[in-house]
Amino acid sequence: QVQLVESGGGLVHPGGSLRLSCAASGSIRSITAMGWYRQAPGKQRELVATIISGVTTKYADSVKGRFTISRDNAKNTVCLQMYSLKPEDTAVYYCNADVQLDIPTMFDNFWGQGTQVTVSS
Repeated sequence: QVQLVESGGGLVHPGGSLRLSCAASGSIRSITAMGWYRQAPGKQRELVATIISGVTTKYADSVKGRFTISRDNAKNTVCLQMYSLKPEDTAVYYCNADVQLDIPTMFDNFWGQGTQVTVSS
């Protein structure tokens, strides 16, 4: 029904920058919130950043001041601009969205397939 497709991952050196994008498509009436999570090898998945109602943002303490989340409501996309990347940022980054389906009373949560971010010298 709904697909989230991430892009923009890759390999960067410490201190570098990267911009992740996520596009939502399918039977979408509206999107309440979108966010980014990440999972490093051997670790639990953790919240990186969320944007609610296209306005309110939340960030993990570890990325605050370095990452910026933004959303283009018209395009149902969310981006994560990452600056001053550290090796500790290495992980698979997943897009997540709370979606109201084209049936007005139906809501669901969806995940993207993930995109790899590697920060290494």
